[in-house]
Amino acid sequence: MREVAELAGVSIGTVSNVLNNPAMVAPATRARVRAAIESTGFVRSTAAHQLRGGKSRSVGVVILDVSNPFFTDMVRGAEQALRDDGYVLVLCSTDESPEREQHYLGLLEEHRVEGVLITPAERELAHVVALANRGIPTVLLDRSAPAGALCSVTVDDVRGGELAATHLLSSGRARIALVNGPASIRQCADRRRGARRAARRLGLDADKAIVEVVVPALTDVHGEHAVERVLGELPGVDAVMCANDLLALGLLRGLAARGVSVPDEMAVVGYDDVAFAAMLSPALTSVRQPKLELGIAGAELLLEESRDPHHVHREVRFEPELVIRASSLPTVGSAGVDARRAGRKSVADPATRRAQPPRQQR
Repeated sequence: MREVAELAGVSIGTVSNVLNNPAMVAPATRARVRAAIESTGFVRSTAAHQLRGGKSRSVGVVILDVSNPFFTDMVRGAEQALRDDGYVLVLCSTDESPEREQHYLGLLEEHRVEGVLITPAERELAHVVALANRGIPTVLLDRSAPAGALCSVTVDDVRGGELAATHLLSSGRARIALVNGPASIRQCADRRRGARRAARRLGLDADKAIVEVVVPALTDVHGEHAVERVLGELPGVDAVMCANDLLALGLLRGLAARGVSVPDEMAVVGYDDVAFAAMLSPALTSVRQPKLELGIAGAELLLEESRDPHHVHREVRFEPELVIRASSLPTVGSAGVDARRAGRKSVADPATRRAQPPRQQR
């Protein structure tokens, strides 16, 4: 920095202001200092600056699965809101592991991030609240917080589950298999509540109309594995509601491999409405979440909290929207459940599936 100051003919303090508070320096002086920086190849030591000022200009983002487009879209929204303020994001993917989540939070604290945006891996939030209590602004993404404990941005997942199930049951489907994640994931529990509420509001027995298939992780691989249970263990199912679009992607792949026609024999609905949902064949009906807006709102709450000493924690809640596409629409000449079930020998044998004669449309 001294060499830059000498070359530009200014003090070291002026060079520091150009780097950290450029608005305080006259434009001509700024230009001279920046030319000297370029000429000398000077690179500021962020670590040293951080030790002196306690500020890193970085925000940690902790999500469940970096391969899930829902989370990448949400992170893109957060980055969009933070970059104009000079922040960079440090991205951590926990793969839904509470242990990995705690490890990453510890690392982020050690590196003195100025805030954390997090989608927690489980319901227990004591360690997240403790982080905030140690002075690191923390905002929950796609997750509610205990009253007054943290800021959060959420989507009404109970309503989302209700929208999906109401659509399927109202269009004549008799029994829904809900391919869902563990109840420890709040979003999965809420979507289940919404689906059951839809059945009750339609005058149906929720235990008969909605049957749950729990998978260990919300991935396309587990969605494909769920097909065996849906076809082999759940009589009368003629619709599947998936807890996210990745599960639905795998499920559609598994149904196609077994010769099950969608939507003629089985209607399918996903959740999140990620970009690939509209590109599948058939195009996937899905509950849309405002992914980009979730990230933007979370980042704005984080900035608000970091700047305002009198900040009061609050929740921003968005409403979901059902986007209906071909995967759940009844079609002329669709086969029925009884025809699919009759004479089945093995759900793993696609030839057996194709041999079933279609029944006339009800």
